[in-house]
Amino acid sequence: MQAIAQSLDGIIDTVSAKHPLGVYLNTLKVGGVCVMLGAPDEPMDLPIFDINLRRLRIGGSVIGGIKETQEMLNFCGKHNITCEIEDISIDYVNTAMERLVKKDVHYRFVIDVQGHAYFLRTVS
Repeated sequence: MQAIAQSLDGIIDTVSAKHPLGVYLNTLKVGGVCVMLGAPDEPMDLPIFDINLRRLRIGGSVIGGIKETQEMLNFCGKHNITCEIEDISIDYVNTAMERLVKKDVHYRFVIDVQGHAYFLRTVS
């Protein structure tokens, strides 16, 4: 993470478990923004001094219910709004992380685990 320290304008954090937020906040530039979308079941530790010193902003949001989600999908379909992703296999994750460090990422990585042996054993 040192390679990308203080290089990002923003983070969208979707992790729904307790995790070391300070490590990720260190990647934000002065005045950076972190939006928390995940809902950890334990309180998160915040490096308040660093947040204040670097004027970081932390916000949060929860997704809407089924009705709101369907309205959003209908709106996107009506206006031809799509997302661009890079579909990768689980075997490519380490390479994807290296690409992230090199800033060679243009779209969100989506890990396709459906055909992976571990996934098949876990959900069977």
